Amino acid sequence: MHPKLRDALAARGLTRLYGHQRQAWDLAAAGQHLVVATPTASGKTLCYNLPVLDAVLSRRAKALYLFPTKALAQDQVAELMELNRAGGATTSAEQAPADGFGGGAALNRDTARIDGQPTGDQAASGAASSSPPAGAPAGAPVEALAGAAAGAAGAAGTLGIKAFTFDGDTPGDARKAVRTRGDIVVSNPDMLHQAILPHHTKWAQFFESLAFIVVDELHSYRGVFGSHVANVFRRLQRICQFYGVRPQFIFASATIANPAELAEQLIGAPVTGVTNSGAPRGSRHLLLWNPPVINPDLGIRASARSQSTRIARMATKAGLKNIVFARTRLMVEVITKYLKDAFDRDPRRPPRVIAYRGGYLPSERRQTERALRAGRVDTVVSTSALELGVDIGALDVAILNGYPGTIAATWQRLGRAGRRNRGSLGVLVATSDPLDQYMVRHPEFFLGASPEHARIHPDQLLILMDHVRCAAFELPFKDGDRFGGSSCAEDLHEMLSFLRDEGVLQRQGGPDGGRWYWVADSYPANAVSLRSVAEGNFVVIDIGDGKQTIIAEVDYSGAPGTLYEGAIYMVQSQPYQVERLDWTGRKAFVRKTRADYYTDAIDYTRLKILDRFDSRRLGADPAERAATLTAGEAAASVAAAHADDPAGGLTNRPVSADDTDATGASPTASRRAPPADSRRAPPAVAPAIPQKPSATDDSPAPSGAAASAPATAASEAAPEATKAAASHGEVHIVRRYPGYKKIRYYSHDNIGYGHIDLPDQEMHTSAVWWQVEPNALERSLPTREQAIEGFLGAAYALHHVAALRAMAEVRDLGRAVGDSQGRWFAVVGGDGRGQLRGPSNEPLEEPPGDRFEPTLFLYDNYPGGVGLSAPLFDDAQALVTDALGLVSGCACAHGCPACIGPILASDEQALRSPKRSALIVLRLLGGTTAAESSRASTSGAVIRA
Repeated sequence: MHPKLRDALAARGLTRLYGHQRQAWDLAAAGQHLVVATPTASGKTLCYNLPVLDAVLSRRAKALYLFPTKALAQDQVAELMELNRAGGATTSAEQAPADGFGGGAALNRDTARIDGQPTGDQAASGAASSSPPAGAPAGAPVEALAGAAAGAAGAAGTLGIKAFTFDGDTPGDARKAVRTRGDIVVSNPDMLHQAILPHHTKWAQFFESLAFIVVDELHSYRGVFGSHVANVFRRLQRICQFYGVRPQFIFASATIANPAELAEQLIGAPVTGVTNSGAPRGSRHLLLWNPPVINPDLGIRASARSQSTRIARMATKAGLKNIVFARTRLMVEVITKYLKDAFDRDPRRPPRVIAYRGGYLPSERRQTERALRAGRVDTVVSTSALELGVDIGALDVAILNGYPGTIAATWQRLGRAGRRNRGSLGVLVATSDPLDQYMVRHPEFFLGASPEHARIHPDQLLILMDHVRCAAFELPFKDGDRFGGSSCAEDLHEMLSFLRDEGVLQRQGGPDGGRWYWVADSYPANAVSLRSVAEGNFVVIDIGDGKQTIIAEVDYSGAPGTLYEGAIYMVQSQPYQVERLDWTGRKAFVRKTRADYYTDAIDYTRLKILDRFDSRRLGADPAERAATLTAGEAAASVAAAHADDPAGGLTNRPVSADDTDATGASPTASRRAPPADSRRAPPAVAPAIPQKPSATDDSPAPSGAAASAPATAASEAAPEATKAAASHGEVHIVRRYPGYKKIRYYSHDNIGYGHIDLPDQEMHTSAVWWQVEPNALERSLPTREQAIEGFLGAAYALHHVAALRAMAEVRDLGRAVGDSQGRWFAVVGGDGRGQLRGPSNEPLEEPPGDRFEPTLFLYDNYPGGVGLSAPLFDDAQALVTDALGLVSGCACAHGCPACIGPILASDEQALRSPKRSALIVLRLLGGTTAAESSRASTSGAVIRA
């Protein structure tokens, strides 16, 4: 290690490394690409900073740091400048303890100083204090500190390392200095895509010395964003090859199941993983909070929103700084309003509660980040925007309003509290969604399951074609060049020919083959957004007081359900009403309002199958299945279920990761949990939901339902035929927003409806779908109404199970039930019943055509698809089995939001059971429970009622 760097580390109190940091150093020294995937607050920053800084000092190498957000980039520059100043320290701080880190180790984001001042932990440990650089006022923004520190680089008393941020906020006159003088350029993929690669000739001096590319928060590069970034890296490597360099990639990631695989997909080269952390951490407590049951018969619980607000109020009153994560922007604003009503009534005082989410203006987000780092805010309410590792100060409590959708994201959000080796509390407040209820009822799965796989699909045609355009603009293609995966090698010439026919490329022959030159006047990178497949954000303009002020922006896909005329749009809990929407101009004009309600859009979706890529039969003939129960078994199961969990859910109590008996799960439930190996999914998919073995395939019913359970189980246990198929292919989707609901604050009563007049949203995407042979369906569910409700309930359960397997958020997938030709679709109507609708959303008494063949669709919710449906098709049988286990293991009698969705109270009173219909549909689709699989494997006998 360079002597200056060693001295700087010693001055910061760092004399030894953790084991994973030493492993990363050795791999980097060997020239290998590597990924460090260790838990939050384990010192990952040091794993890439050490080899980079050593190379900069030893051989004047240059490095490019990429972070998914501007806030993270600015955070990193502040840390680098801390070390830069430490290089000139004449006295050292106290030595690090034997485990490796001192309280003031500024290289780790988790112990970084804020605005040049030591944090509370650092002051307590006696760490040396440093002042802001000359010319920077106390409490100056991170950008100003970084600029002042960088300007002083090279002066006496520093390491002489020049680190600059390069993002959309960098002034034009400063960009040349960044390109020519920067040793470390800290940016984000969007700037690399739109500002660096297209102008690589201006960066020639930088590229010629480029040795390292650091990519932090790797786990966030999945889905659409990750697929785009993989193509940006393909373009980056083309340009590096042009300048004669082969930089080394160092990735840092939160814990996911396949960090090395994901990194390899991003850069198309082998990557070595560092996954075992040697870092200590403060005590952590986990509380799984299941809201109390309000209506036991319908399985309705108190809202997670009210419980999360209550816990945040308790934490704030107790003097504990906390963060509340909500799953939607609307929920962020609603929770923020409730907390501001409690703590920010006096407008003369600085706010104690603040919201942070996408859509706010950059200046407002930077102001919020500074307030968080300075400790001036007690509670922050956020979407996943603060899930990543930006330093937001010392927090004591992390509250999750609902399960985020993946185990990896859950631990990442919980890890936002307790940084800097502080003790912390994490609270997961369950909603009524099926996955939330499964997690709190089976904490052994949540604590013992491996994290999910992150998936990307960089060769998706629309995404790939966009980046072929960009790459051709940057450097000419030659005949025989490759761009993309092996499957795209033969298609590049065809894509280039297509672009030539469009008039943007021209081919010129030569002795060494043809070359393809960009000849259009357009700038292709400007037309490609890395965050979406569709382009064109909407801006929200406040027209109050005779002015027009931009206050927010909304992405194209979210606009129809957010910015319709009459909608209530909230910013920092302040409601604005949309008065006019200019759809063509992408503008929404709003005005402040004092409305006591918020709005929620209603949407309907219909699909038509365009192309069937593959298909397979599911299940088996009932004669080959041990799938029936005796009436006694069904009754015994009901009684056993109540003995295990009389409250129908998990008691609210702390959870210890070291003692699953302390989770609140009953000893019986723990004994029934499958071993860890059985909870692992095949390598290509995320973990399957473990099935809860039961003596019955019907759900354990509350008191009063036991009498009907035997008949229910006997009637549904053996459908006369199991003739189902799953298919994968391309579909055409039409989504319509016919109206919206007005929902009153606090009581959440529905106080009215409004009409939405917007164009239908159409797209082609990929999907997986399930169908049952019509005769078999008619024999098992004689009425159309039962069949529709059964398919709608089955789709609800399958949708949530599939999101878990695909490591996707529920909104990344869409679901629909309808006719395969788009002639009708099914919805839950305003009366709570399943209804048939026609292509124009008109009610239908009977489905058109001779055959009634409902089709259950799960589709990629992005134009062209992003690779989610293909692995779901591969696991179509397992998905149905998982969904069957989810529904049959639910303690409700006839259906609830935790399994098939809400049902009507009148259905409960009439012993009408949508849940039973859903179970029959799932069985017709080939689903089996763990109990059946066990009986079939041991005896193969068929037991009939």
